[in-house]
Amino acid sequence: GLPLAEVRAFSIDDAATTEIDDALSVTPRADGGWLIGIHIAAPGLGFGPASGLGQIARQRLSTVYMPGNKITMLPESVVDQFTLAAGRTLPALSLYLDVASDFRLRGQESRLECVPIVANLRHHDIEPVFNEATLAAGLPEFPFRDELKLLWEFATVLQAGRGKSDNVSRKEYSFSIDWEAAGIDGPGRACIVERPRGSPLDTLVAELMIVANATWGGMLRDAGIPALYRVQSAGKVRMSTVAAAHEGLGVDCYAWSTSPLRRYCDLLNQWQLIALLRGEPPSFAKKSSELFAALRDFELTYASYAEFQRAMERYWCLNWLLQERIDIFEAHVLKESLVRAADLPLVLRLPSLPDLAQTPRGARVRLALEAVDLLALDARGRFLERVAAAETIEALDEEDVEIAVATPSVAPLAEPGANHAAG
Repeated sequence: GLPLAEVRAFSIDDAATTEIDDALSVTPRADGGWLIGIHIAAPGLGFGPASGLGQIARQRLSTVYMPGNKITMLPESVVDQFTLAAGRTLPALSLYLDVASDFRLRGQESRLECVPIVANLRHHDIEPVFNEATLAAGLPEFPFRDELKLLWEFATVLQAGRGKSDNVSRKEYSFSIDWEAAGIDGPGRACIVERPRGSPLDTLVAELMIVANATWGGMLRDAGIPALYRVQSAGKVRMSTVAAAHEGLGVDCYAWSTSPLRRYCDLLNQWQLIALLRGEPPSFAKKSSELFAALRDFELTYASYAEFQRAMERYWCLNWLLQERIDIFEAHVLKESLVRAADLPLVLRLPSLPDLAQTPRGARVRLALEAVDLLALDARGRFLERVAAAETIEALDEEDVEIAVATPSVAPLAEPGANHAAG
């Protein structure tokens, strides 16, 4: 059996999350400082790549997300067995960071163990009491307040250490669909709410996941054990079987390992890490055809799932315009005859837009909605007037524009299932 961890671990997720991959813990040390635990669900301890479940995961490769629904990578009964649900003690792959009282990292250790999960914190409960304003004003009393404050302080140090600032407060949206209510096109009434990214809670989780992915990636690289890495050079992010820097994240190597319930790449890396920690030969050998095939299939499938998610989000945005009987709305100019709705993740072509001299990039314009075609995932709008001077639009837009122009029928939205460290 696995040793029992002497921690009180808690997770932080959106309300709808059932595949709880990661939990955190903070244990004060006698000599000052803390032991910070990052605990990752360990389905890799329950079955191997060649097993029936391993084959199902290999076939699906990732959980597929869409507004109001998802198709999980692993069967629900298996998710239930390994998800880090509160009130249970569950197998986990843990990374412990030995952190001094001035937040210097003194050392780290990885363990396979059983971890007691004491709480599943949800964004909608915690964000109102734990945000930039409440941190500045002095936090009110709430469960895990001190742990969260400490982890956030540590996360800001980690972020600075990567040479990254946290001014990336781009807009993101969460979709919920009430399937009981009648909608425009059959059952389903959409609710689309803006959710600011880059909040203290997001920063805290993202930074700790980046540390885990970078640390475990480095361990596998140093041990000469093959793994699937995320590599970024000259702006392009790709998967690789060879460790190399991820420039966007400012780390010298990065292996996705923190979402083994929802991504095959992370599960594969977990099998490799388990073998390393147990001193056993890894499931995937160097230069094995299985490893390269898994990389290729994962990359292609992950991209097509993301495209499907974007198409579904676009469908629900258009559906929402009809549902709310919106006939006039505001948008920002992205480039010539292309705009993005001000309060929806929706990019539209607008041929009637005056040239860029009159409506430069970032200008806020008002348009009339003339027609929506839910089947073609498209809408026709007409320029009415410019309402405000150009604003600076977030960095993500270039990507938005590139994809919207390349695939006119489907405009891009957020990174797929991005409730955790992207990259």
